Amino acid sequence: MTIIKFGTDGWRAIIAQEFTTENVARVAYATALWIKENSENHSAVVGFDCRFGGKLFTETTISVLINEGITVYASENFVSTPMVSLSTTIHSAYTGIVITASHNPPSYNGFKIKAHYGGPVVQAEIDAVETKIPSEFKATIFPFDTLKDHKLVHIIDMEQEYIDHVRNNFDIDKINTCGLKFGYDAMYGAGQNVIRRLIPNATLLHADYNPSFDGQAPEPIAKNLTEFSNLIANSDIDSGLATDGDADRIGLFDNNGKFIDSHHIILLLIRYLVEFKQEDGNVYTSFSCTSKIKLICEHYGLNHHVTKIGFKYICEEMISNPSLLGGEESGGIAVNSHIPERDGIWMGLILWEYMANTGKSLNTLIEEVYQITGSFAMDRYDLHLPEEQKQAIIKQCKEKSFYNFEDYQVTGFEDIDGFKFLLNEDNWVMIRPSGTEPVLRVYAQAENSDEVLKILDATKATILS
Repeated sequence: MTIIKFGTDGWRAIIAQEFTTENVARVAYATALWIKENSENHSAVVGFDCRFGGKLFTETTISVLINEGITVYASENFVSTPMVSLSTTIHSAYTGIVITASHNPPSYNGFKIKAHYGGPVVQAEIDAVETKIPSEFKATIFPFDTLKDHKLVHIIDMEQEYIDHVRNNFDIDKINTCGLKFGYDAMYGAGQNVIRRLIPNATLLHADYNPSFDGQAPEPIAKNLTEFSNLIANSDIDSGLATDGDADRIGLFDNNGKFIDSHHIILLLIRYLVEFKQEDGNVYTSFSCTSKIKLICEHYGLNHHVTKIGFKYICEEMISNPSLLGGEESGGIAVNSHIPERDGIWMGLILWEYMANTGKSLNTLIEEVYQITGSFAMDRYDLHLPEEQKQAIIKQCKEKSFYNFEDYQVTGFEDIDGFKFLLNEDNWVMIRPSGTEPVLRVYAQAENSDEVLKILDATKATILS
């Protein structure tokens, strides 16, 4: 029997190994029991992204739900995670289910559960679902056409619902006519059609159906986007947007093809929402985000709170308190004017609207942020280590055994989620095991990129020695 555990963002596993129709049926059955136990609203929105097997695993999920008396709304075509979350609210469903492994390598697929408010369910509810997963479960799986023909599922157009929502909240005409040129790397993911429809003149890359993602993990980080970066650098594109496999994470580029990380994106969003949109509320960011967010919040008189890593912790705060923004280092960001869900396309459109309304480049807007926070750089290493070695390093961190990383002396320590070692001035390094992949992540902040890499190299050398 496969023991199924949800990580920081759903259950993920390798297709045909642990991620099988039988195991998906087990999770779907547990989800159905959870729905029936917690609400009289026995309904769910179900969608899948562009990954291999998405439709089959969706058919499995829908078949189990229907057999358990759950009313199901579903899309015939691939959709993004934010689309499922939004449609969950539109159709007043109790939950949303997305068959996706987000940014994981192509060999993975996954199962995300969304709440009625259009964001991740809280940890206590995930725990409740886990306890209901049976050791064995045999399901009769109906093909999608059979489900449709017998009117067992309500077919909805989640993509259109999402586009209508965007048009009601953005000046899309202004973005399209401002004279700026935009590019979009879909990374073969589920956001590809949305930008094609909303920004028809955008330069598109990897915006066709390729369920293996051409062998590349669809994570919008700099090292995975070199082709897009080079395209921008050798063109007249003013800004480039990239999103991951299920389009809930953002990657961003300036007109020189330079990658703009999530930390800078969060700062830009805060400034635009406060100064130009006159919005207010608490800011929630994960433990791995830059400390500069605290400075800009102090500047605008906003309350800033640090959460554990995992957007579900941010979402829990956003649905309970007046909020402006919630964001994490990995590129998942939400704003209160939208659903409490990460949405890479939505954040990209905010920033493009920012550029359109001001007529300023991203670089100019970032320099204006630096006038408030001071300049800085962030980066991370992902270390693929044997489990025994990874656990030994984590044990050393817990015991505070690291007093220095080569020439960098440790001056303080924080352990909200992972292990952050404070260095001189505003520099720090953080070590944490990934919640979605067999990886040890090492993060660092410093005054410039060269210093960040020196800190990361020193940390890597120390912990692996």
